[in-house]
Amino acid sequence: MAAFLSTRRDLALLVIGLLGLLTGLALLAMGRGGSADLVWSVGVVPILAALLVEIVRSLRNGDVGLDIVAALSMSAALVFGETLAAAVVAVMYSGGTYLESFAAGRARREMSALLSRVPRSATRYADGTLEDVSLDCIEPGDLLLVRRGEVAPVDGTVASDAALVDQSALTGEAMPIRLAQGHDVMSGAMNAGEAFDLRAGRRAADSTYAGIVRLVEAAQKSKAPMARMADRYSLLFLAVTVALATAAWWFTGDPVRAVAVLVVATPCPLILAVPVALVAGLSRATHFGVLVKGAAPLEALAGIRTLILDKTGTLTDGQPRIVSTQSHGNLSGDDMLFLAAAMDQASKHPIAQAIVAVARDRGLVLPVPADVVETAGEGVAGTINGQAVLVGSPGFVAARTSGNVVNDVSRVSGDPGSVVVALGVDGVLAGHFVLADSLRSGTATLLAGLRKAGIQRIILATGDRRVVADAVSGTLGLDGVHADLTPDQKVSLVLSERSHGTVMMVGDGVNDAPALASADVGVAMGARGAAASVVAALGYITPVQGALLQEVIDIAVILNALRALRINPQVAGQTDLRQTADQGLRDGISGTP
Repeated sequence: MAAFLSTRRDLALLVIGLLGLLTGLALLAMGRGGSADLVWSVGVVPILAALLVEIVRSLRNGDVGLDIVAALSMSAALVFGETLAAAVVAVMYSGGTYLESFAAGRARREMSALLSRVPRSATRYADGTLEDVSLDCIEPGDLLLVRRGEVAPVDGTVASDAALVDQSALTGEAMPIRLAQGHDVMSGAMNAGEAFDLRAGRRAADSTYAGIVRLVEAAQKSKAPMARMADRYSLLFLAVTVALATAAWWFTGDPVRAVAVLVVATPCPLILAVPVALVAGLSRATHFGVLVKGAAPLEALAGIRTLILDKTGTLTDGQPRIVSTQSHGNLSGDDMLFLAAAMDQASKHPIAQAIVAVARDRGLVLPVPADVVETAGEGVAGTINGQAVLVGSPGFVAARTSGNVVNDVSRVSGDPGSVVVALGVDGVLAGHFVLADSLRSGTATLLAGLRKAGIQRIILATGDRRVVADAVSGTLGLDGVHADLTPDQKVSLVLSERSHGTVMMVGDGVNDAPALASADVGVAMGARGAAASVVAALGYITPVQGALLQEVIDIAVILNALRALRINPQVAGQTDLRQTADQGLRDGISGTP
């Protein structure tokens, strides 16, 4: 809300400044110079007042910034009657501030999508009833109810007989897993099955997801080294500017010379160029689904020596797809898909939804299933066009059909991490599907291109099982494979790899956020004024000319920074990697602002 109000305020100040400038110019053209001076002054005062408030706040925090020069130039111009120059500087400054605020707002909205899974409340058992409570009220030992589709609010253990949870955002495991009673559940895991009871093990503030949120929010506040450098030399810049202005006034006796120096020295390019370029690049990258831990990555990219990659959603597509279909009867593959997808419309299970998505991609028109009965985490039964249809695990279908379904399906040789879905029609096994989270096409080519670009070590870091990690990475020639990692262990890996040089981390899950924030570059699948002031001191530039010159410089700098918004990933990389790099930008393998 504060950021939203700040953007609205900056827009209002810009509108006031523009109206004042344009109205004054119109009055001047009509020969009403006195009225023009008054209007220009009125337009400058609110902008100057807002700037002075920001300066006071910064000084209270111990920050001395370059905004002081802008305030001095506007103040001096007003005092010595150079109202047009003051109006131009005011518009220049308020315009740049609004542009930065607007672009930063876009970046914040994109980054906040990573944190959108954070629950706001939880359902707790209390004296035989259920009550909705805020997360801060949850204490270790509380018994909570997690409904289908809800996210576990705190770390805890399964208190029901079993629970089917989707931990892909936390561990990278692409498929939902069934947890037995007493098994640990991390906050942020989504309930993919029937409602289950969760025994709270930690308070919300101490849970896994809260830690992830804190790390990401801290990373969002990071500041670019170049911006810090500008702040570091702000006192020197201010001293030189004031000295030049004073000298120009002293030796010429003309205070207008001092005003000209201050106006031209207004360091809007230095103040605005870095953040505008950063937020513009960030906004452009988020258009392609790339999120960045902060501003520093832009300056760190050139020195990257180690690349750490998550598996699910980075090297792989991140969602199960049908990789093979086998019929055990007279049905064709399309007929099997038609019946299975039609029935799976009644289920929210990720595997069921993956089958439905394939059918719809192929243009199949699916009828509405009837008499639907779903067994959470196992399968769904019902009727399609008068046929009794079963879709689910081999055991689920075996218990409801004739023949040895389990033995028939056991002959299927799927890759590690694959899932077999059986189909039964009218009490007989009709066939099966094999689904897996497959390696992205072109990944090997892209990684080879990254090595040519100077990356010396490429490492896989995943929360998925070792057998799955080895199967996915076997042909990629990686320098290391680390599996079964928790978010904390991923952070430790990033820190240890820093001994080999600057580290870039690429991932797509919430579990990757701490590692993204810890890396030098985190990719989640998102001095001109001083030289001119010498000229002004010699009397060659009037305050108004100086303001206009500064405006031209600022516009040029901002437009140059905004070129980041035009970046096309299809032409940004090497020619032979264009299509692969484009896909990487869209899905999180490469790129950052």
